[in-house]
Amino acid sequence: MTFYNIFSKKQEKPREESKIKIIIDNREKQSLVPSQLSNLGFQIEFRQLPVGDYLINDTIIERKSINDLKSSIINKRIISQLLELKNYPKSLLIVEGLNENTRQGIIHENALRGFLLSVALEFQVPIIFTEDEKDTALYLSILAKKTKNKEISLRQSPKFKTKDERLQFILEGFPNIGPVKSKALISQFKSLKSIINASEEQLQPILGSRTREFMDLLS
Repeated sequence: MTFYNIFSKKQEKPREESKIKIIIDNREKQSLVPSQLSNLGFQIEFRQLPVGDYLINDTIIERKSINDLKSSIINKRIISQLLELKNYPKSLLIVEGLNENTRQGIIHENALRGFLLSVALEFQVPIIFTEDEKDTALYLSILAKKTKNKEISLRQSPKFKTKDERLQFILEGFPNIGPVKSKALISQFKSLKSIINASEEQLQPILGSRTREFMDLLS
């Protein structure tokens, strides 16, 4: 006969500290993704992230609905966001809700395809397509579990001592932009935003025949 100790303590719930932590930008509070992640057993913490929407261990993630992506392509906001993602060891772009019905709209579907190719090939940022917020949360949960032994850091990559060094690294990621041209761009325009918003006439003295190619990557 087996006897059970009815006075033994009940099994305690896992401590909050033992849960895998996911840091989420404050702007994502209106999304259903954080609540989905919480229901999946993760510890979530809202902060103001300098880049991206989710920070999971050493990976920064930018999440965009398809409509938000289209709008950010038109106003070129996505370009600076993608370049800033490269300041982290690992980065990821999640595009949520892409299907046949959402391909058309404010930009031509081939323009959207071309941009997605540029993200993967030119900016070298991996893309994940999800059905909805629940699907996004499931992808993030798998990523968190696969990288759970990595340390979370809110700081961008420390390998650059100055802002100009970081910006130079980003600019040299573009085809045919070497140290000389990147330094000239930084000296002339001072910031990534100013470079992105510069006209062809303003870029021509520095980039020469490569100006149009450079601008096409930003459009």
